[in-house]
Amino acid sequence: MIWYPYEQMKTMRQPYKIVDAEGVYIYTEDRKLIDSVSSWWCMIHGYKHPVLTEAIKKQADRFSHVMLGGLTHEPVTELAEKLRDFLPGDLDYCFFSDSGSVAVEVALKMALQFNTNRGSGRDMVLSLQKAYHGDTFKAMEVGDDEDYHFAFGEKKGVVHIPTQTEALEEAFRQYHDRFYCFIAEPLLQGAGGMRMYDAAFLKRARELCDQYDVLLIFDEVATGFGRTGHRFAADLVCPDILVLGKALTGGYIGHAVTVANHKVFQGFYSDDSRHALMHGPTFMGNALACSVALKSIELFETENYMEKIRKIEAVTRREMDGFTDPRVKEVRIMGGCVCVEVYDPGTLKGFQQFAYERGVFSRPFLKYMYAMVPYVIREEELVKVLDVMKEWFER
Repeated sequence: MIWYPYEQMKTMRQPYKIVDAEGVYIYTEDRKLIDSVSSWWCMIHGYKHPVLTEAIKKQADRFSHVMLGGLTHEPVTELAEKLRDFLPGDLDYCFFSDSGSVAVEVALKMALQFNTNRGSGRDMVLSLQKAYHGDTFKAMEVGDDEDYHFAFGEKKGVVHIPTQTEALEEAFRQYHDRFYCFIAEPLLQGAGGMRMYDAAFLKRARELCDQYDVLLIFDEVATGFGRTGHRFAADLVCPDILVLGKALTGGYIGHAVTVANHKVFQGFYSDDSRHALMHGPTFMGNALACSVALKSIELFETENYMEKIRKIEAVTRREMDGFTDPRVKEVRIMGGCVCVEVYDPGTLKGFQQFAYERGVFSRPFLKYMYAMVPYVIREEELVKVLDVMKEWFER
């Protein structure tokens, strides 16, 4: 029996069975559905993209996987080199893993050991209120979403602040000599409620981290590859450690990367074996994942995806302009994301089935009805998604 995610198995609705997928569509036996959430935000090129499918097949004909312990291979070397050139600043050192949550764990472990290696006793992390960084234990510790992590009790050694400059500065005034890192989902907080905030907050965070010698970590698992309307938030403010996942492989296969700058890497580069980063996921640098990631980045670059994202945002703003309802608290739009937040979660009860019957797959959560569409969506398809969202409030 399958144990499904984020569900009370005793009361859950039977999931829709998918039999095929292509472009922006997923297919059940009797429905053709626009996937308005890109399978948890990763399918930026849509489904069954011929270039990505061919990359997987071609690599599988050679070999699918070898461990990186004592071995290496061309796809992982090429991907590391590509990311070095593709990413901003001196984010040059790639540590691969098999999921976004694990990549966050690696980032936090890097930051802590970086300080340990230099004899620092710093023991605290700065994070954001309503943060979500994954469901593994250290990721949950720095998260701040009781809807996901309520079972794990009080979290010690973590300070959570709102995305307000005054709160940021106050936290550094109090704990600057104890913070070993500040971790944030930059510009857009996903599972915490599609919360959006200004880059000025991140710029001030960069200044304070530099002033007090605190490592800055950006978790761009969800925000990377254009979702905020920028290639990466790291293009605006460069962190010391960057975490990427989801769209890294175009959603084709699970893979992630934790990318460190020169300062962080040099903190481990030593004649002392105890200074090494003792971490090694079995499937890190998986050859299939690296091969498809290379082609995914190539598509992103050569097919002008940033222009596609600007079009998605422009159409969304046009279609949602003037939309109001007494049950709606706020409509938020940024890049390839739109969120309708309601006051009462009960307002959204039944919306998923409503959308299904109108040819759209949606997955609202808590008080949030949202869309994060594949970037290859056509204007009329996007308008249909937005019309279904608005139609729910017109019944």
